[in-house]
Amino acid sequence: MPDRHRTDPFRGYNFRVEIDGVGDAAFREISGLTFETDPVEYRDGDEPTLHVRKLYGLRKFTNIQAKRGITTDLSLWNWYQEILNGPAPLRDGAVILTDELQQDRLRWNFRNGFIAKWEGPSFNATSNDVAIEMIEISVDRVELTAAAA
Repeated sequence: MPDRHRTDPFRGYNFRVEIDGVGDAAFREISGLTFETDPVEYRDGDEPTLHVRKLYGLRKFTNIQAKRGITTDLSLWNWYQEILNGPAPLRDGAVILTDELQQDRLRWNFRNGFIAKWEGPSFNATSNDVAIEMIEISVDRVELTAAAA
């Protein structure tokens, strides 16, 4: 008899991205949800043990990389143009993982983001691949929350 109480993992293809001022942005791939905490080594001179203690130090949030097929929707390019031309507002957003019924399950909310890199598509006349644009969003902080079920 199958175990009806098991918790299956979510599929990586059910997601969407929200960015303030851009709305829902459709992407084929999101990566860079990587977070680190630097260890800080410390030792008092009169400690009886001859090794250092490790404390946690600064937290780092890597750039979020987003790829999508390029279209005539210039909302991301316009945001990047704002950044290139002078003071542009920082934007909050989220990467939302959904279940098979497209219900929100987990949210990675990012704060104070801006496009740090925009990469245009590569072109190859002997290929039928979709032309892909890529952006990297530099963020101050990311917080993971579970969506209300």
